[in-house]
Amino acid sequence: MKVLVTGGGGFIGSHITDHLIKDDHDVVVLDDLSGGSKENVNPKAEFVKGSILNHELLSHLFDKHKFDYVFHAAAYAAEGLSHFIKRFNFMNNLVGSVNLINESVKHDIKCFVFTSSIAVYGKGQLPMHEDTTPLPEDSYGIAKLAVEQELKASKEMFDLNYVIFRPHNVYGERQNLGDKYRNVLGIFMNLLMQDKPMTIFGDGLQTRAFTYIDDVAPLIASCINNEKCWNQVFNIGADKVYSVKELALTTAKAMGKEPKLNHVDARNEVVHAYSDHKKVKEYFGDQNETSLHDGVTKMALWAKSAGTKSVPLFQNIEIEKNLPPSWVKGKEEEKSPKTQ
Repeated sequence: MKVLVTGGGGFIGSHITDHLIKDDHDVVVLDDLSGGSKENVNPKAEFVKGSILNHELLSHLFDKHKFDYVFHAAAYAAEGLSHFIKRFNFMNNLVGSVNLINESVKHDIKCFVFTSSIAVYGKGQLPMHEDTTPLPEDSYGIAKLAVEQELKASKEMFDLNYVIFRPHNVYGERQNLGDKYRNVLGIFMNLLMQDKPMTIFGDGLQTRAFTYIDDVAPLIASCINNEKCWNQVFNIGADKVYSVKELALTTAKAMGKEPKLNHVDARNEVVHAYSDHKKVKEYFGDQNETSLHDGVTKMALWAKSAGTKSVPLFQNIEIEKNLPPSWVKGKEEEKSPKTQ
């Protein structure tokens, strides 16, 4: 099959690409490399540098390649920062997605596979079920939910098949180590390699079910072979929940570093987030769940080989009101009321 993967130079998208190629699909990767890297792109895939905001480029690619399937993994997935970059968030995470949906409808794509997020659920409602009414708390979650609704409307109007996956807190090799606004594992490892304390917002008792990439990417890639799952929504990820503080201690051990924690002011975020996975097991069977220790150990080995990365400030903040001070200064150690 001929497959388009957006964001295939990024973290999740590059792993999805690998598994599609293992399944002998012909893959074209589209990525603007704003958060990913050409090095992440499988050499057996055809790479096109470009943005999903360029609807003329998308039209050309769809005309040229006659894609059978679209895997849409391109996004700027910084939930906390999305409050302060609303225009950027909705352009990249919503308008770009609509451009893809338009072309998919026009070119009779067999199925559109969308990497959404459990950010659509918001706070409370634990564990999060697929039939739970979404109540997103941030602009990122709102954009993801809007794309989900567009896909459902496009199925009704144009018979565009879709599969929606809501992964959560995915980590592993190729995660961006140089982004201070997302990817907590990458942030921790980058700080540890510089012998700096790990920055934690608040008390660190907020909980997540951290999910190793190889437990979700193969499942996402395989959905096009399983038509019974088309036009369904699935939570995917680990079942076991850990606090951010537990994660920091596990990460320091895996990196062979002293676990120094720098607690800064809590930010406005969902405190506890984890989802139910009965539905995905019903449709796909029991899934592998890599332990936090094993997954973090694998990522640590990769991070050490990748080395430290510079961490630039986001240059186009649209709203500075209530922006966490460390995101303004760019130096977490300048604000350290409590260090352990």
